Amino acid sequence: MNRAFFSLPILLALAAGAQAQSSPGAVACPQLPADSGLAWQHKATATSDFCRALRADGSEAFGLFIANESPFRPRRRDQAEEASIDGRQVQWYRSELAAQPGIQARETLIELPGGRVAHVWVQAKSEQQLNEALAQTTNLRFRAAQLSSK
Repeated sequence: MNRAFFSLPILLALAAGAQAQSSPGAVACPQLPADSGLAWQHKATATSDFCRALRADGSEAFGLFIANESPFRPRRRDQAEEASIDGRQVQWYRSELAAQPGIQARETLIELPGGRVAHVWVQAKSEQQLNEALAQTTNLRFRAAQLSSK
């Protein structure tokens, strides 16, 4: 289906080698809705930010990678839901995880002012969990610090 999640291991490898900053609400990550119950796990390199929105139980609700470029290349045939994130219209794309066929996955790109891009993904065990995570992403608010190049 979509080879986009093959890029996720690359992002994870970059983040693993990055300097960790595990402060909830890390400045580099978008602002989470106050009532979401989520907290950011943040890692950074000199040119990118890797953010995971974690639930209270430690599971990932969604994640995003902010950089000048993204390895994710959307394909029209994988189009799924349309939505809005921080007032920007986005198209979600279906994706699949080869090692986890029961997981429902979506990805999108958000072009930010200043030439940066945010690659956002959601991985869910059920349609209900997918819908909850997608709804939470609509209320993300990008801060001015993310809008300019590092």
